[in-house]
Amino acid sequence: MKAVIPAAGFGTRFLPATKSQPKEMLPVYDKPTIQYVVEEAVASGIDDILIITGRGKRSIEDHFDKSVELEVTLENSDKYDRLKQVRDITGLADICYVRQKDQRGLGDAISCAEKHVGDDAFAVLLGDSITKGPKPCTKQLMEVYEKYDSSVISLEAVAQDKIERYGIIDGTQVEPNIYQINQLVEKPPANEAPSNLAIMGRYVLTSDIFDKLDETEAGVGGEIQLTDALSKLDSIYGFTFEGKTYDIGNRFEWLKTSIEFAMDDEESKNDLIRFMKSYVD
Repeated sequence: MKAVIPAAGFGTRFLPATKSQPKEMLPVYDKPTIQYVVEEAVASGIDDILIITGRGKRSIEDHFDKSVELEVTLENSDKYDRLKQVRDITGLADICYVRQKDQRGLGDAISCAEKHVGDDAFAVLLGDSITKGPKPCTKQLMEVYEKYDSSVISLEAVAQDKIERYGIIDGTQVEPNIYQINQLVEKPPANEAPSNLAIMGRYVLTSDIFDKLDETEAGVGGEIQLTDALSKLDSIYGFTFEGKTYDIGNRFEWLKTSIEFAMDDEESKNDLIRFMKSYVD
């Protein structure tokens, strides 16, 4: 299975930090957000990845490319642990890139992958969200896809005050954690939402999604919404995966995620706790 990572958005909620720096390259603790996403795809058994980029996103390509000068400098300085980190990034997977010419929404970005994907099912991992769990979220979705032979999307229950940020589903539970989806609504007001189960940025899609995207007109925000195209599929399932999604779409969530990931690092945890205590006191 191939993976598609849309990473073409402007990142306006992070301005001015994203004026010349892609939001997907903003570090979460010690790695760019998109590196966590690529690592999830690789940990799910995928080594063929297409990243959908746009103007001003060249640093994403540079990050996953070989850096001869940097490697030589690290080797000459006997910094072999850093050298290994740099080389490991380059060797993660076969990564290709295509540009979304116009900013016409997530659905349009996915359409850019049609030639690369062909007629096979493929995974989609949004470039500005990170997942964490005992098994990669994408791998869990792949297992559901193999069982039902149908498109499947990751779900997570969200608080009422966050419902309007996400696509929300109306579904019928067919087994624990798995729903047959009857309806998807893009960013509804909380009082009109059919549930609190939100689409959380991970998908395994069958190739007929491309035909549905071709049939989809501009929706919310004047963009081609992937949610609208998903609603046209003959069959689609939702899965509340085991784990947690970190939406890096705004500054506060990004900051909270960086702190949480730093707390998972034994080298930084105690220093961070002492700093936070001193700052609060």
